[in-house]
Amino acid sequence: METTQVLTPEAPQSPKKKLPSFHLPKGRKGRKWVRRIVILAVVALGAYWFFLRPKQSGAPVMGQYTPDTVQRRSLTTAVSGTGTVTPIESYYLKPLVTGEVLEAPFEVGDRVEKGDVLYRLDAKDAEMSIQQAELTVRQAQKSYDDLAANLTVRAGGAGVVQKVLVQRGDLVSPGTPIAEIADTSNLTVVLPFHSADAQGIAPGQSAQVTVAGTLETLPGTVESVSTADLVGTGGALVRHVKVRVSNPGALTSANSATAQVGDIACAGGANFEEALRQTVVAQASGEVTGVSVTAGSAVSAGSTLVSLGGTAAQSSLEDLSIALENARLSLQRAQDALENYTITAPISGTVIEKNVKAGDNVNNIESGSLAVIYDLSYLKLEMNISELDLSKVTPGQRVDITADAIPGQVFTGVVDRVSINGTTTNGFTTYPATILLEDYGGLNPGMNVSADIVVEQVENALSIPAAAVQRGDTVLVPLEGCLSPDGATVIDPTRTEERTVTLGGGDGEYVEITSGLNEGDAVLVPLQAQGGMGGGVMAAVPAGG
Repeated sequence: METTQVLTPEAPQSPKKKLPSFHLPKGRKGRKWVRRIVILAVVALGAYWFFLRPKQSGAPVMGQYTPDTVQRRSLTTAVSGTGTVTPIESYYLKPLVTGEVLEAPFEVGDRVEKGDVLYRLDAKDAEMSIQQAELTVRQAQKSYDDLAANLTVRAGGAGVVQKVLVQRGDLVSPGTPIAEIADTSNLTVVLPFHSADAQGIAPGQSAQVTVAGTLETLPGTVESVSTADLVGTGGALVRHVKVRVSNPGALTSANSATAQVGDIACAGGANFEEALRQTVVAQASGEVTGVSVTAGSAVSAGSTLVSLGGTAAQSSLEDLSIALENARLSLQRAQDALENYTITAPISGTVIEKNVKAGDNVNNIESGSLAVIYDLSYLKLEMNISELDLSKVTPGQRVDITADAIPGQVFTGVVDRVSINGTTTNGFTTYPATILLEDYGGLNPGMNVSADIVVEQVENALSIPAAAVQRGDTVLVPLEGCLSPDGATVIDPTRTEERTVTLGGGDGEYVEITSGLNEGDAVLVPLQAQGGMGGGVMAAVPAGG
């Protein structure tokens, strides 16, 4: 049987809102519901804090900021990097030839100038090679010159061409007759004189020559007198005297004559001889390409008779030309090799190593460096520049350099050049910059250094810590009551205001203020230990590298 409860209505009262009643399950399920409610409450409180709480102009928690003052400072923007200093130039001497060291007139620490002799090696073999190469050149030159000259057939002496034995287009070889030349304008006759008489005759004396048959007398000149006695007709001792006469025009070698020198008559007669009768022959093979004379042409010694050429002759001449050039190149190589036996300083500098002395033998393959020279007039530093900073770095900029090995000292260098030949690693490109140090004090080659390339420097700049800049161009300025009486701490972070400022350059730690603040003004700087919790946004300040 069901029981129904009947509620008796009471007197009317003022209406009240009826609160919903919650009944949590008992036992384990009840405890789970309690945890869930607590978690929801925390989430709701967090949402309220981050999204719905009222905005405040000051810091939400005391101690998140520290005050600082607007001051004037020197701000330097720099591109930083590291590297190893090296000599401006270094050279490791290595031998190019093999031989015994005859001289080595230097020691470690010596200052040497470019071109100074450092080593002299025994060069006997090289000198002999040069002599052999010179002989080869002479032989090749002679062969070329002879062939070139022999392609032009010339007269051996003055005379008249009697016959031309070839014509254009003929092929000739060495020994082929080309032309006959005779000189009949002058005749000679060799006559016997008694030996005793001949001793009184001298070259240059006048003689009277009588032509046999016509008995015509011609003036002549003694050309030579033999010094040997011969047995003549009848057993008498005679000597031959050669007499020259001018041909009046009709005499030939078929005519004979006698002669008298002063009062001395010859002991017998003889036939006239022509001054020249020559059959000119070819000295080289070739085709007759030109004939310069005809029968009856008067020629002098060296006159061109015939020209030779053709494919074969030109090919032979070209072969000899190539052989001559090869011989000259071999001679040049031998002469260059001789220079390698005298080793000179390739640069001016200081000797820091000497590994070979006089009396040692060196080998161009097995021997290492003979000596090492450093040019220490400058030191050099190769430093990699990020692609993001490349446009900031230019030759001539000052570089401040420090070394852990020499604490407390700053050395000054200068950017010499920046290469555009970059190196890309993992999608990031760097470019090598060369820095020169003239006054490097105690720095030694091989030391590791840090370098700051001064990109921009502003003197007496109105500045604040870079960390004080929020949301790009605003700073937090304390109002009255924000700071303690001594101005050293923040006592009421709600007494602040945000102020927009105009920024200039910076050095990473400080940033220039060009408007919005005055010298001596106070600003609040977020404590780095609680960075990111104070509601301020750090500005991106150029750090210079």
